[in-house]
Amino acid sequence: MDSRAPPGAAAFAVMVLLCALWGLQQVAIKVAAVGVTPLFQGGIRSALAALLLVGWAGARRIPLFRADGSLWPGLLSGLLFAVEFALIFAAAERMPASRLVVFMYTAPCFTALLLHIFVPAERMGALQAAGILLAFCGIVLAFADHAAGGDWTGDAFGLMAAFLWAATTVLIRASVLARITATKVLFYQLAVSGVFMLCVALVLGERGLFDPRPAVLLSLAFQVVVVAFASYLAWFWLLARYQAGKLMVFSFLTPLFGVAFGMLLLGESSDPRFLLAALLVVAGIVLVNLRPAR
Repeated sequence: MDSRAPPGAAAFAVMVLLCALWGLQQVAIKVAAVGVTPLFQGGIRSALAALLLVGWAGARRIPLFRADGSLWPGLLSGLLFAVEFALIFAAAERMPASRLVVFMYTAPCFTALLLHIFVPAERMGALQAAGILLAFCGIVLAFADHAAGGDWTGDAFGLMAAFLWAATTVLIRASVLARITATKVLFYQLAVSGVFMLCVALVLGERGLFDPRPAVLLSLAFQVVVVAFASYLAWFWLLARYQAGKLMVFSFLTPLFGVAFGMLLLGESSDPRFLLAALLVVAGIVLVNLRPAR
């Protein structure tokens, strides 16, 4: 039995705010890309957020470096997180932010499918299977529509990033990482991804920060402080206190926020077919997150 409480109005309000921030993140990535190369942007984002997390954990006396058998699964989760965000930043150079966020938030559908395969206690029901089918139809429709920009490589990168996000979630759910503090799990992801992406950026000869205009620096600061540090901590705080299934249903808001912010702040346009594709993905996410009464 889940001993965590059902979320109330305050938790719902925080979830809506988090979904808005995660939708806005794709816009921030696009804005920062004007003055910083993709892998360096991802690496500096994770590395600086990891330093903030170390300071926060020290102030709260949360151990991050105690031996608890989580090292190898933690490093693997960090590597998956690193490749996921490398793909996100690569995709951001090839497609509108509104399009990227729709592909990214197919992750709950991949998560449900992988949990069904690898975690017997998380078998799908008919509603979840229907949700995955709806989301898949939406993705097929989105791949077929490039009237508003983007190409199939950007779409593929976004979809692969969503799959890796789901794989990371399943790894955490099915390993010793489920029994350590969420703060330490987040530290593994931020620290490993920061080092990995910065090293790869160096090997590939990326220029790094080549145009430090205010908009670029503010976008980087938003990603580091608000998204990678504060919003992820808030999300883990909610998961520790409230029933996860009732929180996850709010994930359908993020692609809607992403499409809206892309259109409002970046002037992106969307063909009616792509809007229909986004609605199919959202409907699929909602169905995947519905749980039958037990």
